[in-house]
Amino acid sequence: MKRKLTIGILFGGKSAEHEVSLQSAKNVIAALDKKKYEPVLIGIDKTGKWYSHGAAHFLLNEENPKLIALNSENSKAVGLAFGQKTGQLINLSTDKISRMLDVVFPVLHGSFGEDGTMQGLLKILDVPFVGPSVLGSAVGMDKDVAKRLWKEAGIPVAKSITVRVHEKNKLLFSQVKKELGLPVFVKPANAGSSVGVSKVKSEADFKKAIAVAFQFDAKILIEEYIQGREIEVAVLGNEHVKASIPGEIISHHEFYSYEAKYIDENGAAAEIPAKLSKELVKKIQETAIKAFSVLECEGMARVDFFVKENGSFCVNEINTIPGFTNISMYPKMWQASGLSYPKLIDRLVELALERHAREKKLKTTY
Repeated sequence: MKRKLTIGILFGGKSAEHEVSLQSAKNVIAALDKKKYEPVLIGIDKTGKWYSHGAAHFLLNEENPKLIALNSENSKAVGLAFGQKTGQLINLSTDKISRMLDVVFPVLHGSFGEDGTMQGLLKILDVPFVGPSVLGSAVGMDKDVAKRLWKEAGIPVAKSITVRVHEKNKLLFSQVKKELGLPVFVKPANAGSSVGVSKVKSEADFKKAIAVAFQFDAKILIEEYIQGREIEVAVLGNEHVKASIPGEIISHHEFYSYEAKYIDENGAAAEIPAKLSKELVKKIQETAIKAFSVLECEGMARVDFFVKENGSFCVNEINTIPGFTNISMYPKMWQASGLSYPKLIDRLVELALERHAREKKLKTTY
């Protein structure tokens, strides 16, 4: 009988999306085929400390997105460590090896999880992990850099202005209005899931939006408003990349905000498959794969589009650790494409192990 793979599920983290990560982790753990995997639950609190949790009652208020939290009872402080073997999870109170991990699934959204920092740590420790590696994660998180790379590759994106914190006093509303029109969106360059995003219709809105966005990053984007449908595509693969059936988000809020995505169950509706012509579906899928590859991504990502009434479209952003909550689009689009939730996790783990095996063959000394 084939040995079960020990899979470390990393969740929580020092991020504005901490609670979303908890919801995603709950669903990933539930979907794991327990005949194939031995899950090891590793919750990271908001201060950055790591704890090993039992599978039972590792969350508090798990059915309430507003109050969901890590359960600290019966948890042990842990850390990953170097050793003769990879994937050593150390019990920090005893300094002894707690578990050996075969692979890690970082179900971490936003800063310190999706931005290349966790991927860098896991890479240094030589642990296989799900999702894009350091570069793909870092540039995927930085909306400014991602857009520059996409433009260079001929991928259509919305017009925008990038502003760094030391430049904010030089920023004039009149200049933004002239270049981009109104309304505009103001957002942190490095944040996900609509965190810190505001829709601006007036100068008063603008000043508030700038202040909010700079709370989350030292670099922000001001983007033109695109009147169009919000279409998303799930992407999966390393060298041989596939795109799912597209889905459409129909927001019941002013825009597809953080609350609409994760807090308000009635905040948005998902239509999968999206009602698009075959020709347009093909173009969007091809562009999603290209956007993924241009940023050197591997494993998984969700690529978001705006599609105008005339059929033209632009890429809005990429999410390299998409949501895995019970209302998240990434697993739903793969389910609609014929890949069940458990099989999706199987494939993500396979891709992580394949990349790790490929990289192990490379020389690190000369």
